[in-house]
Parts: sequence; C-alpha cells; structure tokens
Amino acid sequence: MICNDDRVFTMLGFAQKAGKVFSGDATVEAKISKRGASLVIVASDAPENTKRKMKRLADQKRIPIKIFGEKCELGSAIGKSPRNVVLIMDAGFAGTLMKYLKF
Repeated sequence: MICNDDRVFTMLGFAQKAGKVFSGDATVEAKISKRGASLVIVASDAPENTKRKMKRLADQKRIPIKIFGEKCELGSAIGKSPRNVVLIMDAGFAGTLMKYLKF
C-alpha cells in the first residue's frame, strides 16, 4: 500500500509537469498574491523566518498552508534542487494534496 507521503510527492511531480507549481522563497512570495494560488507547502526543515513569512502571507490571502516534508524531498518531488517552499497554482491538484495531507 502506498503511504500518503508518497502520494503527496507523486502528486507534486504531476503538478510540476503540468506547470502548476512554483518553488523557492522569492518566487512563491511574488506569486502568492496572484490569483489562482491554491496551496502553500513549506518544508519542515525550512528556516523559522521562512515559515513565519509564508504563514503570514498565506493567511493574508486566505490560502491553505501546510508544513510537510523536508527541503530535499520537496525539491526531488518536483525535479529540482532542495526547496523551502512550493506553491500550487491549481485548485484540482491542491484539493487532492489537501486530502493526502489531511487538512
């Protein structure tokens, strides 16, 4: 049986291939105010400043946010180097991810 963590990483990969993922602190910060931002995922080993900043920005825009995984895992899931934060820009992918992340 596939655990939910594996499903999350697989879904992040699908979302990346569909062009619905933005990653990296500065990019996510810039994109979070755009229309269509659906979910923010912050790595558990991200710096505390990053966690606080992303929580504040997501709360302001009423975007769900979840602390999940580690930087290496998030980066690997989307085919990139380690990432502190990823932003999902599609409600469908975000809904599925929220189900797996147990919102």
